[in-house]
Amino acid sequence: MTERAVLPADDVLVAGLRAGDDALFGLVLDAWSAGMLRLARAFVSTPDSAAEVVQDAWLGVIEGIDAFAGRSSLKTWVYRILVNTAKRRRDRESRTVPWSSLGPGDQGPTVDPERFQRPGEPYPGHWRAFPAPWPRPEQHALAAETRSRIAAAVDRLPARQRVVLVLRDVEGYTSDEVCSILEVSAANQRVLLHRARAFVRAELERYFADTRDRTS
Repeated sequence: MTERAVLPADDVLVAGLRAGDDALFGLVLDAWSAGMLRLARAFVSTPDSAAEVVQDAWLGVIEGIDAFAGRSSLKTWVYRILVNTAKRRRDRESRTVPWSSLGPGDQGPTVDPERFQRPGEPYPGHWRAFPAPWPRPEQHALAAETRSRIAAAVDRLPARQRVVLVLRDVEGYTSDEVCSILEVSAANQRVLLHRARAFVRAELERYFADTRDRTS
C-alpha cells in the first residue's frame, strides 16, 4: 500500500499533530522516517549521525507544528526542517563548508567535449561514437555490485548535487518541491540534477565497460 493511501489529508494530519494524537504521529513517523534518513545521510558523515538528525527534526516538527501555515505540503515543511537540521549538524561536524558558501560545484562541461564532433566535422555537436549500450536489466540491474557502484558514485558527488539527486531520484520529489525544500531556484535545481545524473551515468559506463572487458 502506498504512503498516499495510508495517510490522511494534510489538514487532518496537522490537526492531529497539534492535538498530540500519538497514533497519527506514529503513522507519519513510519511513513516518512526512512526517506528522511536517506536524505540526512546525504549531509552527514555517519549513519548514526543521520539517525540523530532525523530524531532532532521530528522534535522540531512537534515543537513547531503550531506555526505550520500551510504554504506548502506538510511533508515538504517537514523535509525543510530536516534539511535545516542536517545542515547545522554537518557544520558542527566540520565535514564541509556551509551549504550557502559551497561553490557551484557545477562548472565545466557535464560530458567531455571530446566525445562530440566539432564545427567543421560532418555532424557538429553529435556524438563521435554512441555510448556503449548498458547490459540488459536481467544481467545487472539487480546485481549487488551495481547497486554498490551507484551508491559509491552518489557519495562522491558534491554535496549540493547529492542532495538534489536523492530528493528527485530516490525520494521522488518534483522540481518545485525540491526548490521549496532547499530554497534554490528552479534553474539551479535543474543544473544540479543534470550534473549529478551525468556523473552517476559516467561512473556506470566505466563500470559496465570494465565488466565487458573482464568477461570478454
